[in-house]
Amino acid sequence: MGESWAAQRTEPLSDPLEPTDPLSGIATAIDWPDLQAEADARTWREAGGRLDGQLASLVEWLSGVQASFPPHDMRRARLVMFAADHGIAEAGVSARPAGSTNIQAADVAAGADPYGGLAHFTTAGLRVVDVGLVEPVRGIDTRVARRGTGRIDRENALSAEAAEAAVRAGASVADEEIDCGADLLLAAALGVGGSTAAAAVISIVTGIEPAKVVGRGSGIDDNAWMRKLAAVRDARWRSLPYRQDQLGLLAACGGSDLAALTGFLLRAASRRTPVVIDGVVTLAAALVAHEVAPRAMRWWTVAHAVPDRGYQAALPRLGLRPILDLHLRRGDGVGALISVPLLRAAVLLAGGDTKS
Repeated sequence: MGESWAAQRTEPLSDPLEPTDPLSGIATAIDWPDLQAEADARTWREAGGRLDGQLASLVEWLSGVQASFPPHDMRRARLVMFAADHGIAEAGVSARPAGSTNIQAADVAAGADPYGGLAHFTTAGLRVVDVGLVEPVRGIDTRVARRGTGRIDRENALSAEAAEAAVRAGASVADEEIDCGADLLLAAALGVGGSTAAAAVISIVTGIEPAKVVGRGSGIDDNAWMRKLAAVRDARWRSLPYRQDQLGLLAACGGSDLAALTGFLLRAASRRTPVVIDGVVTLAAALVAHEVAPRAMRWWTVAHAVPDRGYQAALPRLGLRPILDLHLRRGDGVGALISVPLLRAAVLLAGGDTKS
């Protein structure tokens, strides 16, 4: 279909994150996936192609984002995990201790199970980016404007400058991965207290009351859930004035990981690179990115159905359907890695080329 998908994927803008609002600066470059390739995939299915249901939908999505039917195999899938601590964890909203995300980030970066095994099995690369850990981890990529965040029930998570820096960091990570040949990005977050910030953002963007978006996160009990609900309620009340100001919202009740993921998702869309979203924090960032550039969501799909109220509230807003439903509570990249073989299977069954 004319020039190759790789040729169509755009180079970084010469000054990619100007004007002052970095979100708008990226959004201007976002285009639609290839509508003709999507139509060719639908025609194939309707003419008796060997797939239906979700696999056929994946073939259509892959065809559009690759500008080719049949789609071809993903040559370099990369899982990028943005790690940050959240000050709201001090309110006892998580089953994990406040400020302890560094322990999990170190394990993931070292390839501890299940990450090392799954990454090897799926031939996907793995990268952890520290955008706001309270305690740094030696040997991982660091893009920190602030270590930790403010308690969002009482104060802003970030300054405006720190939020901008985090957005820029996420966008630059996307550029680096794409420039190194990544043709499928998997996005996830690591952060104690992150699901509380995500619930606040989801409640504000969707207009759904806090009680209907606050989930159990890391597996909290009823008392911790009530503390989490109170925190989200107060953060929502504080941050509602930023409903139409996406960068302000990320600063008020988001955090470094949410801001970086927003920049990452928008940048990938502007560079015509598909993304698999994993977890409620990443989905909350996708909601914010969607508010900035609605067409960006056409470049994304969702790894799996997380049994979280906020996650379930956000999905209809984006119109995305999870690839898998494994009843996994976790949203830290495991589901995204597991989705890669299914995406490759869809390519194979549609007649596309695959790795040997």
